Amino acid sequence: MIVLEPVLEVTDPAGFTLWPVAGMEPYGFLPLSGALAPAEVGTAVMSIAAHNDVVPAADDHPPRPAGPLGSFLHGLLTMDDLFASGGMRVTDTVSGVTLLPGCCNGLEERRDWFDVLDRDGWASFGHDPSPLAERHVDAVRLTVDAERDDSPVIELTVGELRRLLTAAERDLTEFLALVAAWAIRQLARHADPVTSALARALALTAQGPPSASSRRPGAVA
Repeated sequence: MIVLEPVLEVTDPAGFTLWPVAGMEPYGFLPLSGALAPAEVGTAVMSIAAHNDVVPAADDHPPRPAGPLGSFLHGLLTMDDLFASGGMRVTDTVSGVTLLPGCCNGLEERRDWFDVLDRDGWASFGHDPSPLAERHVDAVRLTVDAERDDSPVIELTVGELRRLLTAAERDLTEFLALVAAWAIRQLARHADPVTSALARALALTAQGPPSASSRRPGAVA
């Protein structure tokens, strides 16, 4: 059985006190779906905010607030291009092989998976490791690390991958609904802008998968 999950790279929750978070191993991957507990939603929001906790370069951006909550959310709420470190995790439960997103890959770039099916026929998803997807007629081969000659691979049909990607999109949409409800309880007046910012960070729209124009340019490690 092949399992595909949208996963978010978790930042270190140690010492974080702005809202409740789950104790998780930093730099591990948290699957996003509508089944997360409130503390796991808090961890996801914290991680995405931390991924974007930078000072905007443009002069027309407002200054960073002095308060701890406003300061932490500042990049998330003011940056034009947002990033959600992670991607798709694919597991073959029979062989035990798992493909993980590499460094500098983001969930907002997941349109590349549909390019494998409908356009170029291949895509890579970060580095260290360097996962690669290639279409061969009606099959797709997923290479866990293209830099290794002996890399494990996962193979599935084009139809199966398309169904899995569609289900992953539903998982993200349901996760965002959790965020909206969570933010009302935890962030008060920041609830609407935080929910909107996370929708942008995850390239979510009511129409379905992100458009090619929403992709983030390749990051440099």
